[in-house]
Amino acid sequence: MATATTIRQTLSQNPWVLRAARWMNNVPHPNLAIEFGMERLTIARWGKPGTSVNCVVESLPPGALVPSAVETNIINGEAVAAALGSACKKLSTNDEDVTLLLPDPVVRVFLQHFEEFPRSAREALPMLRWKLKKSLPFDESEAVLSFMRQTQGGTGCDVAVAIARQRIVREYEALVESVGLKPGVILSSCLTAVALQEGPNPTLLARVSDKSLTTAIVCNGVLQVYRCTELSVHGRELTPQALLEEIFPVAAYYQDTWHNEIQGVMLAGLGARWREFVGLIESELRCPVRSLLESAVAGGQIPGEARVLARQELEGMAGWMLNND
Repeated sequence: MATATTIRQTLSQNPWVLRAARWMNNVPHPNLAIEFGMERLTIARWGKPGTSVNCVVESLPPGALVPSAVETNIINGEAVAAALGSACKKLSTNDEDVTLLLPDPVVRVFLQHFEEFPRSAREALPMLRWKLKKSLPFDESEAVLSFMRQTQGGTGCDVAVAIARQRIVREYEALVESVGLKPGVILSSCLTAVALQEGPNPTLLARVSDKSLTTAIVCNGVLQVYRCTELSVHGRELTPQALLEEIFPVAAYYQDTWHNEIQGVMLAGLGARWREFVGLIESELRCPVRSLLESAVAGGQIPGEARVLARQELEGMAGWMLNND
């Protein structure tokens, strides 16, 4: 059984895999979560299925929080702490465990294949650190790392690895501790949002968050491609052509590597604008394009009491809550 302490010492438990494996029951699952972004932070609490979800969103001043895998994230600590304190007061938090959903650029995700992979974490972690150290933008000794084996056919073992810089994770932990909360599970927002994707066919998720774009391809519950890039403009200024230019090479790479074609695209983070992107992307990728949140609501994955999260474009929070059912 995992404990909140041991989870705090890692970074991620890769919920898209956990959900498929039903291992989630062994992971501490606070019913309180905080999601951080450049322009806002959100805190939400939920109870048993069928009970209401309480959600508070607080705006952040420009430049107060700048997501990065390498550099300091919380630039204006006083402003971010004030926003978090206000949100916690409105939600009446008090000495509780809390899940932290960090901005996507903070967490690096690598997908690795091994012909043979150790069964014990004690043996696997040093191997992964050694294999990935040249791919990290900071010293390997500063890395907080977690991994998950992915189940699929074929030989060998495919492993998803999530890595962040320890001192940056600590920035968020210290901030949360300053308002009397206890940080437990720590994830990136897109890794939880991926849980809203279902079905056996290869589906590409394009998630825009502030000035970052995260692209993930999932097939039958297995994460096969993951990429996070910085956009040249804010998401609200992104054009259909610019988004297509970002995701087309990912789809082409997937086709060449996995010898399969994308059969659907999910868009997130574009608000009501997502319909502007449908025509061009459908014509180029030749597959249907839908809104991740609207599809999850229509399909009943997001229950009625949690639709407040969908209305606020909180797909990461909704995905984490879904895994709590």
